Amino acid sequence: MQPQRKTATQPKPPSFSSWLAVNPIPAIAVGVVAVVILVWALWPSPYAHVANLGSRGTNIVAFGDSLTAGYGAPAGEDYPSDLSRLIGRPIINAGVSGDTTETALERIDSDVLSRDPRIVIVGLGGNDFLRSIPISETEANLRTIVSRLTGRGTIVVLLAFRFPSLTADYESMYERIAKENRSLVVKGVLAKIETDPSFKSDEIHPNSRGYQLMADRVSQPLRKLIAKADAAR
Repeated sequence: MQPQRKTATQPKPPSFSSWLAVNPIPAIAVGVVAVVILVWALWPSPYAHVANLGSRGTNIVAFGDSLTAGYGAPAGEDYPSDLSRLIGRPIINAGVSGDTTETALERIDSDVLSRDPRIVIVGLGGNDFLRSIPISETEANLRTIVSRLTGRGTIVVLLAFRFPSLTADYESMYERIAKENRSLVVKGVLAKIETDPSFKSDEIHPNSRGYQLMADRVSQPLRKLIAKADAAR
């Protein structure tokens, strides 16, 4: 009869707390990660504060000038058409070439509010800049447009353009109006397009590639906004 062999006792693995006690640097890293997660969770979403998320409107309308109308590209290759394909939802193109904020305001009832809008993407201000209209007038008109839309229960997406002015900060103007009216602002829509000839049809307007790039930049924030709005209905 063979003697029983003693089974060696396996040492217990160290606990997570004891491991952290002898590894202070990883412990600090864990703390940093926890803080980052907490800040991320509590950071206010730009979508949560947008007015009229529960809008009962039906349509998405792109309201603007030649950049919305698609000047410089074949029919169906304007940015609202590209955007519609990207998000899988129809978008009404209410762009008119040559529109200033003043002339756009004059047609807001017939071209936008009459179409039962749920979301309106406003892209205006370029012709004001080209015609040297004082930025104070542009801001007043644009503020009226956005407030009229939000006042009628519409969700507003405001495209913030940056124009080469030494005296006027257009991008800040758009941000200010969006904040006042609880609208979603999308910045950098024309970045690179305005300086790269391969994206342009002339000195001012994008070509098909340029409009596609505009649509790409608007599509992501618009998808997130629609998801928030759908959840609020």
